[in-house]
Amino acid sequence: MKNWKRIAAVSAAVVISAMSTATVFAEEYNSFNPPIATTAQGELMGFMNEGTYTFLGIPYASAERFEAPQKVEAWDGVKSAQAYGTICPIQNQTSVGSDEFVWPHRYWVQNENCMNLNVWTQSLDTSAKRPVIVFFHGGGYRNGSSIESAAYDGRNLSEYGDVVVVTVNHRLNVLGYMDLSSFGEEYADSVNIGTQDMVASLEWIQENIENFGGDPDNVTIFGQSGGGGKVNTLLRTPSAEGLFDKAACISGSYGTIDKETNDAIVQATLKNLGLDETQVDELKTLDYYTLINAAQAACTEVGTNWTPEADGVVVQADLCDWANDIPFIASTVFSEFNYSWTFDGPNKNLWTEEETMANLTAKYGDKAEAIAEEFQKVFPDRPLADAYFYYAAGRIISRQGVETILEDKLENATAPVYEYLFDYEIPVNGGILSFHCCDLIYIFHNVDVPVVSIATGGDETAHKVQDQVADAFLAFMETGNPSTEELEWKPYTTDEKNIMVFSADSECKVLGDEQLYTLIAEALQ
Repeated sequence: MKNWKRIAAVSAAVVISAMSTATVFAEEYNSFNPPIATTAQGELMGFMNEGTYTFLGIPYASAERFEAPQKVEAWDGVKSAQAYGTICPIQNQTSVGSDEFVWPHRYWVQNENCMNLNVWTQSLDTSAKRPVIVFFHGGGYRNGSSIESAAYDGRNLSEYGDVVVVTVNHRLNVLGYMDLSSFGEEYADSVNIGTQDMVASLEWIQENIENFGGDPDNVTIFGQSGGGGKVNTLLRTPSAEGLFDKAACISGSYGTIDKETNDAIVQATLKNLGLDETQVDELKTLDYYTLINAAQAACTEVGTNWTPEADGVVVQADLCDWANDIPFIASTVFSEFNYSWTFDGPNKNLWTEEETMANLTAKYGDKAEAIAEEFQKVFPDRPLADAYFYYAAGRIISRQGVETILEDKLENATAPVYEYLFDYEIPVNGGILSFHCCDLIYIFHNVDVPVVSIATGGDETAHKVQDQVADAFLAFMETGNPSTEELEWKPYTTDEKNIMVFSADSECKVLGDEQLYTLIAEALQ
């Protein structure tokens, strides 16, 4: 198995990076002489961050509102890529999320011209052929950005694994998923624009990533939450064929709407704005916040949210035939949206036996005893109180939901699929069960990022888990198999439902929680 901590054997520039930054880059690159990368559109000026070549806010496409992405026009001179680009506009935020302490957010400058990406790499050598990993952010198809969390920073993963890391911004919500194609040829390309943007970003990578030391023939895409859904959508996007080689859906789901539903959103939006069908062109110039507020209310009225439309051209309902050849990971975390810190009472690690059963009964009713018994069979070494927070059923982002995704992928698969459960309890505030998003900290190898370390405890065990998770992803990027010398990770099959449980004592095993999540689903109906 490859040693992902290696640096010295790859190139002279990386060999020297073990020395002090001042010594390494004094002659070639420093603050007076930043790195320049060449793309098909023109030259970019990045910067060095402790030995990592960093290029931010690179435009990969451009478009007017409701229009398909177009290639960026070539520019003269050198364009700065030293600051993050703008992100897609979202509705105004009016409250602080309950997860802000452990998952702090970063909000940024918003602009509809948001089709840009970020690159971290260890070399600009065009012959380096390093694996490339591309991240699509969460927030559903409504919110989020490539910089929403400091955990999304790609420097540490690039340095640790000697790989090229890319994160992507694209159009969302009404800008990315309102279908106006019923209103004539002018709007024919308005279907699934956000997904078209993602395809455009992958096309940019195919065209340019060699100039950042990357291998266009070894591209892995992954996303978390809504980003996981985007990965699943790209596996159903015919134009994405050949643009990536491996895929991972982290706490994600998949779903589409039909044109009838999208048309209903449009009609409700026009009504909310006091417009009729003859005035649809006004949507192109309307103030964004006026438009999004009317359109978001329309989604609520129709009973849906922004979701790709299975139009059969940009996105189809079923997996593309070529997707069967793509090695695939799907995952969830122990508690997902059952945030243990929102429980109205003492920390679950302080519950007595009596309090535990009282709380389980309050949540699961007459199935509490059966759930408690089954939970202790599946998890014999953990507190029974944790059964209160096991996100096993309910929304599709659950243990039950992720196995549905895996079974769907397996149906015609010619490449292996893998599953993991992230189950590391964070030693913060008396103990916090793994929550939606938190595994990204470990995938990106960002336990020590100051604002993020609050959510990890930053202790020796957190670093151990970080290495195990990142090593597995790096192995998957390299070979399509996430096994490492330390941890064998067997494929998930219909007959043998292997799952890697990442925790203080990680192991791959058959979890056998089908009866548990069936009982929980029945109790919560």
